[in-house]
Amino acid sequence: MNPTPWSVYDTPLTSRFFLGSSGYPSPAVLRQCIEASGTQVVTVGLRRTLAGGGDNGFVAEIVSALRERGGHLLPNTAGCRTAREAINLARMARELYDTPWIKLEVVGDEHTLQPDPWELLLAAEALSKEGFCVFPYCTDDLVTCRRLLDAGCTVLMPWGAPIGSGQGLLNPQALRTLRERLPDVPLIVDAGLGTPSHAVLALELGLDGVLLNSAVSQSGDPVRMATAFAHAVQAGRLAREAGAMAAQTMAVPTTPVTGRPFLID
Repeated sequence: MNPTPWSVYDTPLTSRFFLGSSGYPSPAVLRQCIEASGTQVVTVGLRRTLAGGGDNGFVAEIVSALRERGGHLLPNTAGCRTAREAINLARMARELYDTPWIKLEVVGDEHTLQPDPWELLLAAEALSKEGFCVFPYCTDDLVTCRRLLDAGCTVLMPWGAPIGSGQGLLNPQALRTLRERLPDVPLIVDAGLGTPSHAVLALELGLDGVLLNSAVSQSGDPVRMATAFAHAVQAGRLAREAGAMAAQTMAVPTTPVTGRPFLID
């Protein structure tokens, strides 16, 4: 049984697992991870592509693997510190990869790599007006998320924890609030997940998907870990759709007891 299909920017998807493409041991391992994960969306950093060198082989492998499965490339603006930088990089990505999709990252703090809400909003509004399909990497702050929606975004990517930290969901209550207050907005947890159990929790909370990179690429066996996350994402979403039992503050017997006890000779 598969979870209910969904869509982002009017593009139907079946997988709720977005995969990053940085830090893999080889292009071959990356390709195997894409196949094992079942992902339909893979991110790629344009700055890495422009730097050339060995990473060009990784990009070619990504494009080839996605083409075979009808997937989608999601360029990102990783490394940008201002709206102007991000806007310029997004324009270059659209020309290079022939896609209006852009994962918008504008970092404001070097230690936490936390998004800069002001620069992020400026870039999101400008790019939305230019016809980009903006996937903004943001915090779990409700007000900031609402402003991003007002700026033209129809998908949000709130963080679970700082990028690459593997800490999981540091503020599940904030993510739960986002789900409750923005019930019709696709929400994809981006950054900070370290284990498949983190992905299960995100989907059980009602988030629509997860995007992760280091949890797979930096694991001991990336292909096995990609497979584990694929199952975790599916399990979390199926659990959300099934509806969990109500939690109780005391024990509740699962076997009803009626009448009087009887003896068997």
